[in-house]
This record gives sequence, C-alpha cells and structure tokens, in this order.
Amino acid sequence: MEQFCLRPVDPKHPENDRCAEFGPNGRCMGTQLHKHFCVDRFEWPNQAGVKPVVAIDWVSAREACAGAGKRLCTESEWTLACEGQERLPYPYGYSRNPEACNIDKPYIVPDEAKWSDPRTRSGELARLDQRDPSGARNSCVSPYGVFDMTGNVDEWVVNEGGRETERPYVSGLKGGYWGPVRDRCRPMTTDHNPTYQYYQIGFRCCADAPR
Repeated sequence: MEQFCLRPVDPKHPENDRCAEFGPNGRCMGTQLHKHFCVDRFEWPNQAGVKPVVAIDWVSAREACAGAGKRLCTESEWTLACEGQERLPYPYGYSRNPEACNIDKPYIVPDEAKWSDPRTRSGELARLDQRDPSGARNSCVSPYGVFDMTGNVDEWVVNEGGRETERPYVSGLKGGYWGPVRDRCRPMTTDHNPTYQYYQIGFRCCADAPR
C-alpha cells in the first residue's frame, strides 16, 4: 500500500525521512501475497522484562535463531508483523508518538576508538546504551501483538533481494533504534554486510507456522 507523509518531524530537513503524520493508505502497488509464519513477540532473547541483545552481527543472529529451531525473519514477514492488516506506518497508527515506543532519545556520539578496542568496548556500550527491557511499553505493540518493532534496537532481517558480498546486502536492518531516526515499519537499511555489528543492533526470530 502507498503511504504518504503529511507532516515531517523536521520540515527543514525532510531528507531525514522522519514523518510526524501519515495520511490514509493509498492504492495497493503490487500483488498481495499470503504469509503464514510465526514471529517472536520480543527482541532476542524473546523474554519480557529483559533487555534485548545488541552488538551482534547478522551471521551470529542467524545462527542464534537456528539454534532455537527458528530463523531470521524475512523483510516482508517483519514488515507485515509490524504494520498489521491495515498496513499502518507505525505499529500503533498513522501519527508518530515519541512516548509509545523507545524512540527519539538524544543522540550520544560514539567513541569509535573505545568501541573498536575489545578492552574498552563494554564500557563504551554501557555509556551509549538507552535500551528498554522488552515489553516495557504496552503502547509499543503491533496489531499482531508483537512488541518493540519500532525503536529500542535495530533488528537484523533477511533482505530477500539482497546479496552476500555487495550492496544491497542480504543483511537488512528494520525498525530503527532508540535514537532520532525513522523508527517506522516499512524502511530497511541494506548498507551493512553480514559481519557488521554495532552498539544498537539486535534481532528477533521467525519460524514457519505449523500447517
């Protein structure tokens, strides 16, 4: 479905692609596909009240899901789980609500030298960390009952049109994180290769539904 931004968060910088309010959905631009799958309610480790794992690369996230008898969500599965039947821009509706989910926290500039050094990385992660425990915000839930899909941590997915060794990569990022970024259901970042990791990146798992 087409989605139209009526009012950007910052009219002086529309290139940041942060939308305060969307209009009603427009026409369907493609063929609708039936999806039949399960998705974790919470970000990994999928436990309410526990802060999600961060600083993990796509390969390790995929292996963790496989170890649990699951798999990384595809981009289209993740988007559907976030938008719901009505294809909402945000899991809670058409207008951006900075209180509903863990978004728009003040940006803290990372110290790349400390992040790159294994001896100081944990301290730098603690300084940068603004995660909520999973499920802490009852308002941040999608129409399908999935929590924290926008904000909190960026989530690895499988970019169905991506490649292993060049952009757009198979390793996509969805949902945004706690900082002042897009933090909505549909966009995906495909600029990071499968071994990339950073302080705000986590994941959740999906699985084929029983038939």
